[in-house]
Amino acid sequence: MGQELVQETACAVVDRLKRGEVSPLDLLDVLERRIAVVDGKVNALPTLCFDRARDHARALMRKPAAARGLLAGLPVPIKDLTHVKGVRNTQGSPIFKDVVSPQSDIAVEQLEANGAIVYAKSNTPEFGAGANTFNEVFGATRNPWDISKSAAGSSGGAAVALATGMAWLAHGTDMGGSCRNPASFCGVVGLRPSIGRVPHTPSATVDRNLTVHGPLARNVEDLALFLDAMSGEWPADPLSLPPPAQSFLSAARSGKKPKRIAYSADLGITPVDPEVVAITRKAAQRFAEAGIIVEEAHPDLREAHESFHVLRAFDFAMTKMDLLRTKRDLLKPEVIWNIEQGLKLTVEQITRAEAQRLAMATRAIEFFKTYDLLLCPATIVPPFPVENRYVAECAGKKFDNYVEWLGIVYAITLTCATALSLPCGFTASGLPVGLQVVAPPRGDAQLLAGAKLLEDILGLRGSTPIDPRPAKA
Repeated sequence: MGQELVQETACAVVDRLKRGEVSPLDLLDVLERRIAVVDGKVNALPTLCFDRARDHARALMRKPAAARGLLAGLPVPIKDLTHVKGVRNTQGSPIFKDVVSPQSDIAVEQLEANGAIVYAKSNTPEFGAGANTFNEVFGATRNPWDISKSAAGSSGGAAVALATGMAWLAHGTDMGGSCRNPASFCGVVGLRPSIGRVPHTPSATVDRNLTVHGPLARNVEDLALFLDAMSGEWPADPLSLPPPAQSFLSAARSGKKPKRIAYSADLGITPVDPEVVAITRKAAQRFAEAGIIVEEAHPDLREAHESFHVLRAFDFAMTKMDLLRTKRDLLKPEVIWNIEQGLKLTVEQITRAEAQRLAMATRAIEFFKTYDLLLCPATIVPPFPVENRYVAECAGKKFDNYVEWLGIVYAITLTCATALSLPCGFTASGLPVGLQVVAPPRGDAQLLAGAKLLEDILGLRGSTPIDPRPAKA
């Protein structure tokens, strides 16, 4: 039964839970065995909390079946940046390696209220900084398609857990593509929802919105189910939105087709590996098989690099400047650089960056009056060696810092759009490539419907879970 359940979709497992064919305790047993066999090769789930999970499962099972929430007892791992009451929360930093959370984040409370059982914390870079999942507390998370490669990040542990059958659904966060990048590298689906769609506990400011919480899953229907479970309005999060009248799972299954979509190889702002361009363009053009108009276009995002670097640095200064002053020797160089860049900023620079973001968001909204969806690569390179801290160069272009290679995703973040990474093909060496699918703000339902349509056309659903594969010669 264990291997059969590992291979099943989240939607199918939840249906089995609701019919009483399996219990949450059965699923926890399956996951504990799977983790024991697999995780030593990939290091995706370094913190386990099965005793807590079984206590929560027993409490949930005492409720009537109809009162167990959308997920009905499905186990879920939480990213190790997000507090889970009574569980270690290291944030990938030696500074917090022994911290146990006294209270859960609203995002976790929302999930547990909807029947999720938390059994593990997934690995992340220090403070989620950088799109390669490694840290000084737990080490590196490895890509299961080739364990010599990076899983990207910062939700790298979440994506690897899904790809290897150690999770059916996984929680993540996304600022500069942190759900989308690892989904692309690991052959799963990762979503940056609209701002406010997933409630979370505010930190630093009440309106901090570069980062959002979001779902990762193995396919679009599972992703939509998880977004339904994550969505909700909480007074403690003033930006949070009420759930939509129609569920996201129903929207994904609606069959609603976009009329016109745009594809861009580079959004006009970044180099991209030629093989990634070829694979993503071919996938995007397959929308034409459903009678959809496909054109090459993108909104004007020319200010993306300047705006994002300033706003990201300001965010790091707000949230981490005390650590720089008191724990500098325990911070990784990239984090130190980001905080210091933020502390140097002037009011004029921050004002200019915010104005640039507003201009890009305005132009993107105008763009979506012509196009229902925008498609482009989710990452500009295939998975790279795990020892490389970040991508320093692409297609002959050397980057100025450790985050510039993420421009193709952080540009979308700046527009306030919703976006996901969808598996769309493999390189000649057998590594996954993700297609970024983008819809306007609050367009989560149309995004999921369009992505499900293309997923059906491409026929790649079911490529995961896999057992970790050794490095290729």
